[in-house]
Amino acid sequence: MVARHTAIQGVRPMSRSEIRFLLNDRPVSLDGAGASTTLLDHLRRDRRLTGTKEGCAEGDCGACTVLVGRLRDGVLAYEPVNACIRFLPSLDGCHVVTVEHLRGADGGLHPVQRAMVEHHGSQCGFCTPGIVMALYALWMADANPSEEAVETALQGNLCRCTGYAPIVRAAQDIAGDPAADPLHAERERVAAQLTAWADGSRVDTGGPDRALLPADADDLAGLLVAMPEATVVAGATDVGLWVTKHLRDIAPAIFIGHLEDLRRIEEGADTLRIGAGASYEDCAPVLARHFPHLAAYWNRIAGWQVRAMGTVGGNIANGSPIGDTPPALIALGARLVLRRGEARRTMPLEDFFLDYGRQDRREGEFVEAVEVPLDTGVHHAAYKISKRRHDDISAVAAAFGIRVEAGRIAGARIAFGGMAGVPKRARRAEAALIGRDWSEDAFLAAAGTLPDDFAPLSDWRASAEYRMTVSRNLFRRFWIERGDAA
Repeated sequence: MVARHTAIQGVRPMSRSEIRFLLNDRPVSLDGAGASTTLLDHLRRDRRLTGTKEGCAEGDCGACTVLVGRLRDGVLAYEPVNACIRFLPSLDGCHVVTVEHLRGADGGLHPVQRAMVEHHGSQCGFCTPGIVMALYALWMADANPSEEAVETALQGNLCRCTGYAPIVRAAQDIAGDPAADPLHAERERVAAQLTAWADGSRVDTGGPDRALLPADADDLAGLLVAMPEATVVAGATDVGLWVTKHLRDIAPAIFIGHLEDLRRIEEGADTLRIGAGASYEDCAPVLARHFPHLAAYWNRIAGWQVRAMGTVGGNIANGSPIGDTPPALIALGARLVLRRGEARRTMPLEDFFLDYGRQDRREGEFVEAVEVPLDTGVHHAAYKISKRRHDDISAVAAAFGIRVEAGRIAGARIAFGGMAGVPKRARRAEAALIGRDWSEDAFLAAAGTLPDDFAPLSDWRASAEYRMTVSRNLFRRFWIERGDAA
C-alpha cells in the first residue's frame, strides 16, 4: 500500500526507461521508445511484419488490426486494436499478436484464414489481414457467433471490393475449437511473463519525444502537478490523430491506459462510478444492465477496435462538441470527479464544458471518474444521427431523461451534441415540458423552442438547417417510442 502513495508524499516510485512487451512469441525490450511512435510503424519498419497494413492512419479502416493482451485482475484478456493510432509506450506489459502469429494445428492456415479462403472472403486482399484479426478475436470469444455479432465485430473494418456477405459466411463457418488454439495453449506462459514484468515501476523513456507511464493513479496525480503541460493519453483514439493527421508534437506524454485503479467500474446501491480509464467495451455490459436504452446507442460509437481502446473519461476530457458519451451521460444526471494531487472536486457533467475547446479543468487536474445516479422512474432515450450507420462521427447526438408523476412531466434533462460549441442541455425545451401533461403536444411544443436553445453551425457533416430539423424531429421520435410507457 505504501507504493500507491509515494508520488503524492514526495517519494518517487521505482523507475525504468525501457518498455517491455511480448511480440507474438518473442520478448521485446526497448529503451527510449518515443511517445509519438505508433505500433504500426514499429511493426512494419522495425520488425518487417508487413502483414499489418497501413491504411487510413486514423483508426477508421481496420487494415492495421492486431490483438493486444493485457492482464486484467490477473486474467489475460485480448482485444482488437488499431495499430495505426496505438502508441508504442502504451504496450508496456502487453502481448501483441499480429497476423503472422496465426497458424493452424498443422502449421498451415489458421481456421479463420481457411474459412476466408473457402468462402471467397478476399479479393484484392489489402483489408484481409485486419479482417482476419477482428474475426479471430470474435472467434476466441464466441465460436458460434450470430450474424449480428459478426457485423458488430466488423464495424471497424472497411472492405471496398469483396463485400461483406462472404466474409460473414466465413465468420460463421470457422472450424475448430478455440480452446485448442495456440493463443489459448500459450496463455499460461504469456501470463507468467507479463506477471513477472509487472514491477510497479514508473516508466520514463526520456529524450525529446518523452513518454511516461505512472506507477498508479497517485503517481499520475503527482506527475501532473509537476508537469501540467504534459499530454495525457488514455486510449489515443483522439490523440492518435493529432500525430498521424496533424503531425503535432505530444511530448512529454503521460500514458494512463494501463492504470487499473482508473479502469474500475463500481456499482453502488444508488450510483454507478465509472473510472475515467474505463474503455467503451468495459462500460458496455454494465451500462446495458442499468440503462437498457444505451445498448444500441453504445454500439454506434465507432467500431470494435476503437471501443476497445477509447475511454469514457477521454471522450469527456477532450471537450469535443460531437463526443458521443457526454449527451447520454448528461441526460442521466452524471457528475464528474476531477482530481489535482490529493484534492478532488465534483461537478455536474454539463458544467465542465465552458466553450469550444475550453473546459473547467485547472492546471495539473485530470478527470478521475464519472458518477451516474441509478435513478428509477425516468424515461430515457439516446439517439445518434450520422452519415454512416456504423463507425462514423455524429452530426447530432441527443439524449432524453423525462420523469413523469401522475400523468404530468415532473422533470426533464435533454442534452445535445453537435448543436453548439459544447455538449449542452436544451434548457428552454426542458422548461417547456415541465408541468405539462405527458402528451405528444407537449413534446412538439418543446421541440419548437429549440431555436431558443441552439444556433447550430453548418459543416461537412450536416447543415445548420438539417441539424435543427432532425433535432426537433427527435422529440417526436421520443414520444412515438416512449409515449405508452407512462
